[in-house]
Amino acid sequence: MKKGKKASAKLPGKVQRVIKPHPASGEPEKAQIAVEGADHLYRELRVPNKLTDEDGNTVKLQPGTEVEVKIESEESVAATSSTP
Repeated sequence: MKKGKKASAKLPGKVQRVIKPHPASGEPEKAQIAVEGADHLYRELRVPNKLTDEDGNTVKLQPGTEVEVKIESEESVAATSSTP
């Protein structure tokens, strides 16, 4: 791997629902995302529903929104796979 490059993978997903917190909890609203290609038990992610668009505006995801989930690894922890 070249210096400065990170290993990454992108998986498609879709927002299943938006979870509103209990008002007294202090927790943020969350978006539940179904990740295509993940194992059944690990398919759902819940992330804070507060994103920033390309203009710097705060936006929220809505149910049915198609998203892309990116997994990225620092160069120092990424290893190339080799077949014995």
